[in-house]
Amino acid sequence: MKIALLGYGKMGKVIERIALERGHEIVLKKDQNNTFEGLLNADVAIDFSVPDSAVDNITECLHNGIPVISGTTGWLADYPKMVQLCEEKNGSFIYASNFSLGVNVFFELNEYLAKMMSNLKQYKVSMEEIHHTQKLDAPSGTAITLAEGVIKHSDYANWTLETPISNEIHIEAKRIENIPGTHSIFYDSEVDQIEIKHTAHSREGFALGAVVAAEWLVGKKGVFTMKNVLGLTSK
Repeated sequence: MKIALLGYGKMGKVIERIALERGHEIVLKKDQNNTFEGLLNADVAIDFSVPDSAVDNITECLHNGIPVISGTTGWLADYPKMVQLCEEKNGSFIYASNFSLGVNVFFELNEYLAKMMSNLKQYKVSMEEIHHTQKLDAPSGTAITLAEGVIKHSDYANWTLETPISNEIHIEAKRIENIPGTHSIFYDSEVDQIEIKHTAHSREGFALGAVVAAEWLVGKKGVFTMKNVLGLTSK
C-alpha cells in the first residue's frame, strides 16, 4: 500500500516507521510548506498535521479521490463540511480524535459506565487530561469525545474548562513535558469515587491505530469511524 503522510512531525515520523515495518511505501511526506506532489500516487493519505492545515489536506484528498484518515484535532467546526464533501465526491474518510486501539475500547467502556451511572444522581462527573507541552488544543479531542460519550447517556448538557454549572462536566487540561496522553473520568459522591483511566506510554499506539485504519479504509466508500474499523458497529 502506498501512503501519503500529510504532516511530518513527531507523529508523522512514528507512523512512517510503523507503516514501513508493515510493508507499506511512503510516497509523500508533506510538512506545512510542502506541496501535494506525489499525492496522486497514494492509495491512502494519513493526516496528522495542525488545525490550520487539516481542512486543506482533507479537501485536497477528497477532490482527488484519495481515501483519507485524519487524527488532527482542533478543526472540528469544519467537520460537517468535510463529511458533505466526502459524500459529494463519493470519497472515503475517517476522522478520529484518537486512533489508539486501546483508547477506542476505552471510549466504549466510558459510554457503558455512563449508562450504568445515569440514574445515580448523587455522583458528579469530572475529567482530567494530561498531554505534552507541544499539544496546541485544549481540551484534547479525546477528552471531548469522552465528555460527549457521558453527555449522551446523562443529564449533562456540555463540558467546560472553567468552573462548571450544574449540567456541565468540568475538564481539567494539563500540559506536562513528555506525556503522550492520559485521560481520566471521575464519578464522585460524598462516600466514594469511581475512576476509569487510560494512559498512553508512547505515540506508538496512536500511530499503529492510524495505519490499521488506513489499511481498513482502502477500497471502501463513505464516512467511517474507528467503531467501524474495530467492528464495534454494524455499518
